[in-house]
Amino acid sequence: ATRPDIKLGICGEHGGDPATIEFCHKIGLKYVSCSPFRVPIARLAAAQAAIKNGSTME
Repeated sequence: ATRPDIKLGICGEHGGDPATIEFCHKIGLKYVSCSPFRVPIARLAAAQAAIKNGSTME
């Protein structure tokens, strides 16, 4: 059975990599998790991915 309400994401250091964040956005993952020092970069990369791809993750 399919569960469209399940939110999928990734965690770990890959979650703070800008290229990975853009990829996750493109394939529809709902979140990334990373270490605290990577959060500012991750937030910026997520915003850039949303602008570049013309969508938001809700």
